[in-house]
Amino acid sequence: MSFSSIMTNSILTTLDLGCNLIRDDGVHALAETLKTNSTLTTLNLWLNWIGDKGAQALAEVLKTNSTLTALDLSENPIGDNGALVLAEALKTNSTLTALDLCRNCIGENGAHALADALKTNSALTTLNLNDTSIRENGAQALAEALKTNSTLTTLDLGYNQIRDGVQALAEALKTNSTLTTLDLSRNQIGDNGAQALAEALKTNLTLTALDLGYNQIRDDEAQALAEALKTNSTLTALDLGYNQIRDDGAQALAEALKINSTLNTLDLSRNLIGDNGAQALAEALTTNSTVTTLDLSRNHIGHNGAQALAEALKTNSTVTILDLRNNQIGDNGAQALAKAFKTNQTVFILED
Repeated sequence: MSFSSIMTNSILTTLDLGCNLIRDDGVHALAETLKTNSTLTTLNLWLNWIGDKGAQALAEVLKTNSTLTALDLSENPIGDNGALVLAEALKTNSTLTALDLCRNCIGENGAHALADALKTNSALTTLNLNDTSIRENGAQALAEALKTNSTLTTLDLGYNQIRDGVQALAEALKTNSTLTTLDLSRNQIGDNGAQALAEALKTNLTLTALDLGYNQIRDDEAQALAEALKTNSTLTALDLGYNQIRDDGAQALAEALKINSTLNTLDLSRNLIGDNGAQALAEALTTNSTVTTLDLSRNHIGHNGAQALAEALKTNSTVTILDLRNNQIGDNGAQALAKAFKTNQTVFILED
């Protein structure tokens, strides 16, 4: 069956052609049929061999197509030239709401072009640029766009080595009033970057989910983020997994949880938290009434930390998931948790 016969269908709304060895010629044929199609809303072309020429063909479609709302071009060899033409199309397109360019090679130039488009585009709500080599300059350009853009709600910039570029993003968060989800994982943001984000969280009123995993965040940065959580009233999910947070950082976060009333998911997996940190978090859980998911897997928590958490769970009625896998809680810790489980009927404990 040819692309043209598929696209003349007047009922089809979603087409997934991911992982199909489609190259630029195939995309060009698909693009031609899209020019007249008026029903397709979602097109998935992930993990193919689409390059800049294929991106250009799709960009031409986006200039006139008025039905497509989601386009997935992730894991293709699209370079900065492809990103440039897609960005130009976004300046006039008024229907596309989600664009996934994850794991392409758009680089800093591509990021600059997309940032320029975001300054005028009023339709796009989700943009995935995870692992696209945008680096520091690209992040800074996107930060400038966020200061004026009023529609983007989800931005994934993970795995881009943006480093000091996060400070520009933090500045943008102080004024941006639409972004709700931001992924900055695997970016080597450093001490200054984490501190800048913490300052932004004190005034930002819209961000609900922030991913800072794999960023070598240590106790000082965790303490700064904890201070922000004491006043922030919108963040509901914070991912600090795969960092270098020890007991001092965990204790600071625990103090914040005694005051914060909005965070419901906290990921502290794969850090360096021991019994003292676990005990502090346990104490916080005796008063906190909003946290529902706490991930402490792959830390250094022993039986004392597990026993403290077990005691907290006897009175806490909001935690539904507690992940303690790959710690050193031993038999005593497991027995204490088992007793807590008898009285607490809401929590699901992961120990193995």
